[in-house]
Amino acid sequence: MKLLAGVTKRLKEIMKEKNLNQYKLFKLTGVPQSTISTILHGDIKTIQLDTLYDFYAGLNIEFSEFFDVDYLKIENIDD
Repeated sequence: MKLLAGVTKRLKEIMKEKNLNQYKLFKLTGVPQSTISTILHGDIKTIQLDTLYDFYAGLNIEFSEFFDVDYLKIENIDD
């Protein structure tokens, strides 16, 4: 799995767990809805660390919790 696809998948999972839509995620994180939409639709080539931080902080989760899934382990990431 590509890293960005994994990040997108994980963000969708967390949104589902927390019963969040794009607007609610925007309100919690401050990440613009257009950016959230672009990420969720897989239309991104890169993601900034600041954006990831905004997601963690707004969702009140640790960086490690976000990445602690099998498909985001180094051996499962394609270049």
